[in-house]
Amino acid sequence: MSNPIIRIHNALTNEIIDREMTDIELAENNAMKENVKKEKTEREANAVSKAALLTRLGITAEEAQLLLGGN
Repeated sequence: MSNPIIRIHNALTNEIIDREMTDIELAENNAMKENVKKEKTEREANAVSKAALLTRLGITAEEAQLLLGGN
């Protein structure tokens, strides 16, 4: 299976080069995608936890900010 294509555009000469990603670039790209997915999942989990805590406390996010000294 071929690797995804990378496009390199030299704005000075207007030269365009299309080439396949190297195996190292592909591995880095896949690792980056996994990190983004992991961070998104963590943010969503934190938001759910925060909402659940606010519900248990019976306060809004704005009231929590006031209690914590936020502006």
